[in-house]
Amino acid sequence: MRKLFLLLAFPFLCGTIGAQNLSDLIISEALPVNTSSLIDDYGEHSPWLEIFNTSQGTVNFAGCFFTDDPTNLTKSQIPKGDLATKLGPRQSAVIYANGDASKGTFYLNFELRKGNTVYLVSNDGRTIIDSLAVPLVIDENVSIAKFSHDNKGLIFNDIYPAAPSPLSENGRRSQKSNAQSIQETDPHGWTLTVVSVMVVFFALFILFLLYNLSGNIFTGKFKEKSKTRSSSDEETTAAAIALALARYESSDDTEAAIALALHLYLSDRVHDMEPGYITIRSNPDSAWRNKSLSFRKKT
Repeated sequence: MRKLFLLLAFPFLCGTIGAQNLSDLIISEALPVNTSSLIDDYGEHSPWLEIFNTSQGTVNFAGCFFTDDPTNLTKSQIPKGDLATKLGPRQSAVIYANGDASKGTFYLNFELRKGNTVYLVSNDGRTIIDSLAVPLVIDENVSIAKFSHDNKGLIFNDIYPAAPSPLSENGRRSQKSNAQSIQETDPHGWTLTVVSVMVVFFALFILFLLYNLSGNIFTGKFKEKSKTRSSSDEETTAAAIALALARYESSDDTEAAIALALHLYLSDRVHDMEPGYITIRSNPDSAWRNKSLSFRKKT
């Protein structure tokens, strides 16, 4: 019975462990001086920070801690029991750091200030998952954000001041796309046009060579060229025989006839011409025309 219970509970336990991978969370953005940016649930411009789920699974950060004091990692805890603490794949949540945690689940009991470093601590109270240092000099309504330079947006290792973008993925926002780079370097599109034409021309040239080569192979032009080369050798041989016969024959016609015959024979131009039909002629002397042979003899 115990083995059966463990077997049935194993998939559930695996799913729970996979969903609680807190190491996939990062502090993706923070805004210490908020005068005109995001408004909290009480209509106030509170300092805020954003956490982001970089994985493709659901992560519940209930029970985790936030702190700005590395000597006190359990300074402000996220309460349990709120379903809003579950972050789906590539989702984010905003935490208000205004110093009053009694306002709700997403409020911290310390205030986010310039020059401080905020830490995200696991629910064990000891493991630091991620941190973000707020510059001492930063303009109001300007956030400090993490950006990813990989295509999948999994590794956030670059930090820049940016326009606030709460509840949205920072991703590769700081980088220019290929289309934008091309537009800047070639605003009229001449380079792209020339490259496109050259690619098409080169492809057509390759196709022409392939079709021409295959046509010569299937039509037998290569064989004809080889025969032409061999016929020149045959002509040389025929001329040599004609010169050799000139020593023994005095008639030029004989030499020319022999040379021509050898040339035609060696170039494979002499062969029997078949008419393609059969002609049957009667033979009067044949016994098949003698009707007397077809009579029956009387006994």
